[in-house]
Amino acid sequence: MRVSVFFTLFILLLSLSLFAQEVTFLAQDNPNDDGEAIKLEWVAPVTIFELVLARSEDNITFTKIARVTPLLRTYIDDENIEDGKEYSYRLAVINDEQEVEQYYFSAATASAQWFNTDKISLLIMAIFLASAIVYFILHARRGGRLYIRKISGLDTMEEAVGRATEMGKPIVFVPGIMDLDDMQTIAGLNILGHLATKVAQYDSTIHVPVCRSMVLSTAKEIVKESYLRAGRPDAFNPDSVYYLTDDQFGYVAGVDGIILREKPAANFYLGAFYAESLILAETGFESGAIQIAGTAMPTQIPFFVAACDYTLIGEELFAASAYLSNEPNQLGSLKGQDVGKAIIIVVLLAGVVLEMCGVHFLKDFLNLH
Repeated sequence: MRVSVFFTLFILLLSLSLFAQEVTFLAQDNPNDDGEAIKLEWVAPVTIFELVLARSEDNITFTKIARVTPLLRTYIDDENIEDGKEYSYRLAVINDEQEVEQYYFSAATASAQWFNTDKISLLIMAIFLASAIVYFILHARRGGRLYIRKISGLDTMEEAVGRATEMGKPIVFVPGIMDLDDMQTIAGLNILGHLATKVAQYDSTIHVPVCRSMVLSTAKEIVKESYLRAGRPDAFNPDSVYYLTDDQFGYVAGVDGIILREKPAANFYLGAFYAESLILAETGFESGAIQIAGTAMPTQIPFFVAACDYTLIGEELFAASAYLSNEPNQLGSLKGQDVGKAIIIVVLLAGVVLEMCGVHFLKDFLNLH
């Protein structure tokens, strides 16, 4: 009996507090944006049926922008808001009979911020990453040795060229099926430059069939420069780099025809590949060639692993240029990125452990919601 009496008194006091609660309404600049939004906040008793928000640029004519409930409490107005301009807002209290009981007014000026304070964690991580890259680049320039693990597919490149020279057979290089706007294509062409230099030094032959016009021009210049770097510009054959077709499977059929006719000693598939990866790799396998493949397409890596002798998996393709050239800037950049990734992994693991222990500091600092 006493419990029910106390419960009734509690409900009565709560209701009285809600009835006595006044409506507060505030408009302010939305933080951490480019000055194109105003944040509206209000507190209203739950007994109010509905609220109507309206906006005015001249403080005279108000235009309705939203109908909300008291429980919502916040609203971001980002429609046609201009930086540096003041806007007036009106909050209308609507009863259950759809009549306006009272108006509340507030005004705010939209302004852009130089920094988004919610992204401070990203700034700190970017500074760490940039500092690591700069440090390792300077360290490499001073002659410091940077450890880069062995990549078997790249170490075998010279062996493949030597085998082609001994057998009197050509080498086929396929730079993928994407254009120059794909990073995998650019990474593959970087490797082509090193391969073509070895081909020129060994006086071997290379075939580079492409399926994009921009890739054709770039690959031809890369091979030409490689022969010049090797001191044999007269041995360069412009017809060694040629265009087949833009059609995906038409291009694959053309490359397969070249492999079956020329019987190359080595095939290189380095770039972006899709459904044609296994068709190319199986044809090369049947021809008896050494095959080295590399791509960042996760769905195609298993096919290359199954049918090729060596496969560059994911980021190994992008690291190949630094690995082959030993150029300090590239090596330092590669090492710095690896350190940055290691830091990110440590932070993530620490965050998982802290969350399991009920400590949310790191999640809140990184603004992960």
